[in-house]
Amino acid sequence: MSKLGRQTYDFTQNPVYVAGTGTVAGQVESDGPLGQCFDVRHANDRIDGDTWEHSEQRMFGQAAQIAMQKANLTSEQIDVLIGGDLNAQLTGFYFGLRPFPAPSLGVYSACASICEALTIGSVLVSTGYAENALVGTSSHTSTAERQFRYPTEYGAQKPPTAQRTVTGAGMALLTNTRKQIEVTHATVGRVVNYGVTSPWEMGAAMAPAAADTLLCHMRDTNRTFADYDCIATGDLGDIGHTLLKELLKEKGISELNQLTDCGMLVYDKTQREVFSGGSGGACCTIVTFGHLLGKLLDGQWKRILVSATGALLSTVSAQQHDAIPSISHAVVFERKEG
Repeated sequence: MSKLGRQTYDFTQNPVYVAGTGTVAGQVESDGPLGQCFDVRHANDRIDGDTWEHSEQRMFGQAAQIAMQKANLTSEQIDVLIGGDLNAQLTGFYFGLRPFPAPSLGVYSACASICEALTIGSVLVSTGYAENALVGTSSHTSTAERQFRYPTEYGAQKPPTAQRTVTGAGMALLTNTRKQIEVTHATVGRVVNYGVTSPWEMGAAMAPAAADTLLCHMRDTNRTFADYDCIATGDLGDIGHTLLKELLKEKGISELNQLTDCGMLVYDKTQREVFSGGSGGACCTIVTFGHLLGKLLDGQWKRILVSATGALLSTVSAQQHDAIPSISHAVVFERKEG
């Protein structure tokens, strides 16, 4: 492993590969345009749990089991579990993965947590401190609403700028054994604060962080947007995606045909109450592991950049009307022939 510039890690000297992924989706996500890409598609969001939080934990465990099965590994062969969610004290991750006896590292970058987990896991595998790292995130629309806004049962009205928290979970098994998909680079983002205070404007809050990380990645790697078949942000939604393109154009970048957003891809605009698109810890995760990596596996793409985005508000900061700082971490996946 080596470092490029100030913020980017290069893993190509000691490669890191994706051995298997597991994706679990809730009802609305399963009914969306990517529904057939997910390993498990639930017909309702309760998922046999007595509470929304228990349902989310079940999804996390399901995703982990699927990823291990695809990689032909058992939990005893996992050197480290890395992940996070949006619940207080990361109970989705820690409680959901209790059955798997492996050292665990909980991480938090809000909805950007998946790329933080991928970065830490890749560092450990590339440096030889781990052979197999299982990384992932989860979220649930009703657990997030209860914690950050209003319980779903209240029926609170939302503006068009709002986003629907994705119900789902995803995990990826990182290994030093050669596979078809390689994690080649990771760019760690900086905290960016543009003064947005409304929790209904997360796309606007996160777009500047996404622009900052993408520009930093290109600068550190000496690449351009044209070097990627797809550049996907985590969960800016329609409004945040539009703002991101405007910010990039101000920096002289106008060729953005390969730029997309996981929050735009996961839902169809005709679906009820999806507003500006998807968000949440599982948004970038299940779209990347279920859909984007599939494009690499079938040979349609050779190299993609995924830049997960996170609004770093908390229940306390929102009540104090603080501005919402945001962060974005980026990871490069490449298809390896042979």
